[in-house]
Amino acid sequence: MITKILDTGNQTATTHFILLGFPTQPGFQLLLLFFFLAIYLLTLLENFLIILAIHSDGQLYKPMYFFLSHLSFLELWYVTVISPKMLVDFFNHDKIISFNGCMTQLYFFVTFVCTEYILLAVMAFDRYVAICNPLRYSVIMTNQLCGTLAGGCWFCGFMTAMIKMVFIARLHYCGTPRINHYFCDISPLLNVSCEDSSQAELVDFFLALMVIAVPLCAVVASYVIIITTIIRIPSSHGRQKAFSTCASHLTIVILFYSTTLFTYAHPKLMYTYSSNKVVSLLYTVIVPLLNPIIYCLRNREVKSALKKTIFCK
Repeated sequence: MITKILDTGNQTATTHFILLGFPTQPGFQLLLLFFFLAIYLLTLLENFLIILAIHSDGQLYKPMYFFLSHLSFLELWYVTVISPKMLVDFFNHDKIISFNGCMTQLYFFVTFVCTEYILLAVMAFDRYVAICNPLRYSVIMTNQLCGTLAGGCWFCGFMTAMIKMVFIARLHYCGTPRINHYFCDISPLLNVSCEDSSQAELVDFFLALMVIAVPLCAVVASYVIIITTIIRIPSSHGRQKAFSTCASHLTIVILFYSTTLFTYAHPKLMYTYSSNKVVSLLYTVIVPLLNPIIYCLRNREVKSALKKTIFCK
């Protein structure tokens, strides 16, 4: 395919990128296609069922499940930003993505990742109030506050992505850059820019610090207080019951934060190694698949609501 190059003064701006993806034998590409297609469809089904169960069961009209429905809704779109293009590229010889398509994918990917970071911190705050201030829980976690917190998560996600895109989209990319990844991410794009990207890197680092470090500190602080409070509960049954209400969320936090921090704590040159693609698969494909399963296995109310939804009771 002949790539179109547009002249812009003395600079040339490419209109396409090549995603290297997972270069393997054709037979193995087909196997990967069916494997990731099954995961994608299962992830959509799981999260859709959780949203349906929460909105159809009056017993789940609680702040905890309100935020869980937002998490499931977020992950429906989170995987849809990445997986369809990745699946198409498995049987495409020319793994090409347009400049506008790449920037659009990057914008929504950054939006959903940033939103999830903040949303997980909000969910930790909800568990903190429920366990440490149970008598005032309904007074503090009002519908208005929950709506404001959820809306704030989405707003911060969209605004963070917009600021990052202002600096990344205006960089110049010479010819047809080959991105050593299966989707358009920030570090691979900075790595193939043919001009100084230090300003974009600085903005990306600062915003990442705000969006990752601040929610992470909030989560850690919340769980330090939660665990301290649980330890002080005199009965073992009370401790077990208190911990069970936050075990699912804590598991999801550990999965999401550990995989994303491993990736984004490395410099942009890390993306020259294919092993980083495998780590990226964990938080773009595997974690969204596991999150609904974790909540179903650990939460009786969600399991009961899902049974009613699936069997139409």
